[in-house]
Parts: sequence; structure tokens; C-alpha cells
Amino acid sequence: MAVDNDLYNAPDAWWRDDQPFATLKEFTPARFDYFHAVLTRRLHLDLDGLRVLDVGCGGGLLAERFAAAGCRVTGLDPSKESLAAATAHAAESGLEIEYRHGVAERLPFPDGSFDLVYCCDTLEHVTDPDQAVGEAVRVLRPGGYYLYDTINRTFRSWLVMIKMAQDWRSVSFAPRNLHDWKQFIKPAELHALFAKHGLGNQDLVGFGSSRSQREVLRLLRRRARGEISYGELGRQFALAHNTDTSIIYAGYARKAEGNTHAGR
Repeated sequence: MAVDNDLYNAPDAWWRDDQPFATLKEFTPARFDYFHAVLTRRLHLDLDGLRVLDVGCGGGLLAERFAAAGCRVTGLDPSKESLAAATAHAAESGLEIEYRHGVAERLPFPDGSFDLVYCCDTLEHVTDPDQAVGEAVRVLRPGGYYLYDTINRTFRSWLVMIKMAQDWRSVSFAPRNLHDWKQFIKPAELHALFAKHGLGNQDLVGFGSSRSQREVLRLLRRRARGEISYGELGRQFALAHNTDTSIIYAGYARKAEGNTHAGR
């Protein structure tokens, strides 16, 4: 099964409650809260003016959160339609975000351009994760941080993210061919790529619903029957970080202070 990245080119895909990506939009606050806590409480960083690159920004869901926190955000995505939606929504929200067209494997920026690079919901879509990580490290300044979330390659992720989310109509909420299980990446594999390119992983957490499995199944069935919207599904799902990394996992890594050439 091949990933259909053209799904991201659909008009109004990102910010409408009745569109499938509205579920992802409602997952965004929990993911941002984790990253914000890491940056401000654990690393004690001042976000005001921090140069940030969002790799695979889509419609700007996370980019707007970082911009509202004071960061100078540049978002990059291969979908021109997504970038147009992101640009329009940022303008409506009064946020200054620079959006650029490009791919994760060939970033159009000089070495050391950013204090922070994050890559969320993207590594499972790129053609070459090794090159994508290397490029992120290249444009990251020495001592800078790399934030990420992606999907683990496990039986549980196959069951939940492929069969339930995409294939089984009685509970599905995502477009078919959104993901390919073979492109999911295990944490150990990703962290090996980090080490290859000069990143040291600093944390690893999981993400999942705060509700019981029975409640989640009921919500999925209600959405599939049209009783609730995609956005309402995301809100009631109540995403939160936890210790279970078997499906979705996230973390952050640091580029060594003396590392000026890693990622080439």
C-alpha cells in the first residue's frame, strides 16, 4: 500500500470541523503542550524570537501555536495547497509565519539557520527518513534542539492506525492510504539515525487517549455513523502524553555544541 500524500492537497482540508484532518487539529494542543513544557520548564528556553523550522507544516496547525508563543516560525511543506491554507489562516489569526515550498530531504536553508527544528506527523511520510534527519541537523545550529513525533511500527499501530483508522468503515476516521505501516519507524531505528547525524536523544513519551478503550470505540462508531464531526471526535478523544510508545511517540534531541557539520 502506497501513501497518498495528495490527500493533503484537498481544499479546506485543515481548518474545517467536518473534514478528516480536524481530528489531527484537535490533537495539536496536547502535542504542543508537551513540547512547550519541554522547552520552557525543562530546558528553560526563552521562546521570544526563537528561530523555529516546522518541517512538514501542513496547514499550519503547530506553526500557529509556536508563533503565538513568540517564536519566529518558518513552515515548510511539499503541498502548495496546504501552504496556501496555512498562509490564509495565519493572516486571519494575525500571526506572522513564513511559509516555504520544499521537501524534508532537501531543505532550502543555509547551515545553522534555526535554533529549533521540529518534525511532527511527517517522518512516516517522507521518502528518505535518513536524509530528512540529516537535513534537519544541517540547518540546526550547534546546541539547538530537534522535536519530533511519529508512529511506531508495531502490531498495535497496524491494528489502530491502519485497520481501524483507515480500513474498517464501521470505525474509520482517516482517508484510505493516508499511512503505510511499512513506513512507520521504531524509536530505536529513529534514534540510530539521530546518532548517525550528531543528535543525542533526550526524552521519549507516548501519546494516546485519556479515555477507556470502550469509550474510544464508541466515539469511533459515532463518528462513522455521522453522529459527531471529525473535530468532535478529536476533542472527545482527549489526547494526552503517557508512557505507552507502541503507537504514537514523541520526544526531543539535542545537536552537540561543537557539531557544525553533521547532517551533510
